Amino acid sequence: MSENSTVVLCGASAYEEKYYLNKAFANLPTQIKEELQIMCVLFTHDVGGILLLEFDGDGELMFRTQAAEDDYSYDEIGAELKIKELQREKEDLLRSLQLYYQVLTRGIDSLEL
Repeated sequence: MSENSTVVLCGASAYEEKYYLNKAFANLPTQIKEELQIMCVLFTHDVGGILLLEFDGDGELMFRTQAAEDDYSYDEIGAELKIKELQREKEDLLRSLQLYYQVLTRGIDSLEL
């Protein structure tokens, strides 16, 4: 994987009212998959647009949000605040997912614990 590429973990769209979980993560425990779905769907319900949780080339978990150009109901400031809130409230879950991904893609030997 190149350093600039990202891997989508999951996402939700307020426009299509759909949730997506990357099939590569189908082995995650059901409770974690459900928590991710609830988190993503509630986010897009609250602020609109599209939310993606992605791993960057270094294995860091990132939130990426976007909106259609003509979507005047999308709350960009609210989205940033909601992301910060989720990062704080779901810190353990997000850290565990990041570690899971790093082990999955790089193996435990290459991790700096």
